[in-house]
Amino acid sequence: MFTTALAQRDSAQTGALPDDLFEAIGTLKKELNAVLLAHYYQDPDLQDIADYIGDSLELSRKAANTDADVIVFVGVHFMAETAKILNPDKLVLLPDLEAGCSLADSCPPDAFAEFKAAHPNHLVVSYINCSAEIKAMSDIICTSSNAVKIVNQIPKEQPIIFAPDRNLGRYVAEQTGRDLVLWQGSCIVHETFSERKIVQLKIEHPEAEVIAHPECEPSVLRHASYIGSTTALLKYSQASSNQTFIVATEPGIIHQMQKQAPGKRFIPAPPESNCACNECPFMRLNTLEKLYLAMKNRQPEITLPEEIQVAALRPIQRMLEMSV
Repeated sequence: MFTTALAQRDSAQTGALPDDLFEAIGTLKKELNAVLLAHYYQDPDLQDIADYIGDSLELSRKAANTDADVIVFVGVHFMAETAKILNPDKLVLLPDLEAGCSLADSCPPDAFAEFKAAHPNHLVVSYINCSAEIKAMSDIICTSSNAVKIVNQIPKEQPIIFAPDRNLGRYVAEQTGRDLVLWQGSCIVHETFSERKIVQLKIEHPEAEVIAHPECEPSVLRHASYIGSTTALLKYSQASSNQTFIVATEPGIIHQMQKQAPGKRFIPAPPESNCACNECPFMRLNTLEKLYLAMKNRQPEITLPEEIQVAALRPIQRMLEMSV
C-alpha cells in the first residue's frame, strides 16, 4: 500500500485552507501551468473543477498530448503512473498516494512474471488498470473502451495472455471469439453488484434499461441491454430514447449523465450488502482540500524507476497507435 506524509499534515493545515478552494486551485493552476485530469468516478466537485474528465483511454490521450508543465491527476495511482510514463520530465501530482486500486493490487509483479513465464510465446495484453511494473511486462495496454478493437487486430494464430481483470477478459473473449489465457484479478466495485437486487429494480421500474461496465460479473451482464466502457455508457445514455437507466458501474459517472441528460433518471445498481460498496473507496480518497494542498506543496509526486518508465512506455504507445 502506498504511503504519504501529506495525509498526516492535512489536519494541521486544514485551518489555513482558503475559503474558496475553487478559486485558490484555479490560481495555483495558472502559477504552475498545470492541467487537472479527473476520472469519471471522482466526487462531483472534483469533476467540475477539472480541465478534462474522462475514462482511462481519454485521459491517457490528454496526458500524452498536454503542453502543461505540471499534470495533476485526480484519480488513482495507476492513472497518475501512466501520465508519468508518458511525460517522464514533467511533475505529476496525485492528491492522495493512498488512492490505489484493488484490481491493480490483485496482480503482484512477481507472481505475474511467473505466470507469464509459464505461458511462453503468448502476447501479453494488459488492461490499463495495472501497476507500472505490469505494464513493463506487457506487449500492449488496453482499456475497456478499446480492448475488443485491440484484440481483433492481433493475428488469430497468436496466443494471448489477458491481464489483470478476468471479467473484462471473459467479455473480450466472448466478443472476439479468442481463447484468452486470463489472469484471475478483479475489481471490488464491479464485483459487488447484486444480481438479485438488480432484478428487483427491474420489477419496480419495468421501463428502466440496465447498462453495465464489462468489469461486472457475468450474472450482472446478462441483464444489461448495453455493455460498454464508462464513456460508452455515458454516450449511450444520452443517445437512447429510454428515460430511465439502472447503471452498473461506479456511480460517480451519474454526475455526468445527469448533467448531459437532465431530464432522464439514473439509478445506481445496488451492492449485495447495505453499504456504499458500489463506490470505489480509493477514488473517493481524493478531495478538494487534498487537491489544493498537493498543488500548493508540489507533492505527493509520482516517481518511477527509469527502466520501468522506458519498458512501460512501449505498450502504452502501441495502445494509442492501435486505437486511432
